[in-house]
Amino acid sequence: MLKFILKRLAWMVPALLVVSFLAFVLIQLPPGDYVTTYIATLAASNETVDQNTAAELRERFGLDQPMLVQYVKWIGNILLHGDFGLSFEWQQPVSGLIWERMALTLVLTFATLLLTWAIALPLGVFSAVRKYTIGDYVLTFFSFVGLAIPSFLLAIVLMYVAAVEWGQEVGGLFSDEYVSAPWSMAKLLDLFSHLWIPVVILAVSGTASLVRVMRANMLDELHRPYVTTARAKGLSEFHLLVKYPMRVALNPFISTIAWLLPNLVSGSIIVAIVLNLPTAGPMLLQSLMSQDMYLAGAFVLLICVLTLLGSLISDILLAIADPRIRLE
Repeated sequence: MLKFILKRLAWMVPALLVVSFLAFVLIQLPPGDYVTTYIATLAASNETVDQNTAAELRERFGLDQPMLVQYVKWIGNILLHGDFGLSFEWQQPVSGLIWERMALTLVLTFATLLLTWAIALPLGVFSAVRKYTIGDYVLTFFSFVGLAIPSFLLAIVLMYVAAVEWGQEVGGLFSDEYVSAPWSMAKLLDLFSHLWIPVVILAVSGTASLVRVMRANMLDELHRPYVTTARAKGLSEFHLLVKYPMRVALNPFISTIAWLLPNLVSGSIIVAIVLNLPTAGPMLLQSLMSQDMYLAGAFVLLICVLTLLGSLISDILLAIADPRIRLE
């Protein structure tokens, strides 16, 4: 196991270098650069920028240098000093902007994950054990409905119901008086009072999908010879389900870690924009639109790191949970 982990970690280094270079190049492929976008924004407000000012801005941001030189300086500062550069648009260090958004994104994602697993696991098992019953048909119907409804549409509907019918403040994760306030117990309670709407919205499609996956896996395992043998030994049905088929059917839940971690950054951008959530997704989208290459590149690099780490953690946990899996 240790040899496997070290080998995977060693392969991450060249993978990250390749991905970081490709991301840096792709971000700059659209015509123009950040200064071009900035000038266009000013032009929309009837303000003009002369060529000398534009040249000075490019020199200030280092955009007058060749792309390869820009990349070497950027990745060198990251590797040697942990410095991701300065965001052009925000005029703040990139690392500070990212970690500020990642904290709330982390809370939202793991709250969604816990709700998804808490609902999908028992419902998937019930649907498989009681297959072709009324309960199974009802769960199947609502699972397909959950998969079919666009998350942004559900967000709009739930915001309307919460605001009009229940009189709750919607949009964002904090009330106005707590947005810039220091952390306290009151601010934490305010966060929890706003958190349930995005958590429910994001959990709907994930729960519907995992219920179907759990049902299918359980149906594959329920008729295996080892289940028949365990039942013949006199094990209670609940004990049998928990100890044998459910343990094997949990593999899809464990494998979701591989996409859960990168989803911290890139997941549910449209829902976050609709709900005005201060998470990482909208900032990533804005940085790509404005060609803020250091901020966008740092986000893409972070997504790559989380993807590789998520895959490694998922593989290790699968090998531990399922004795049939071998690292070879």
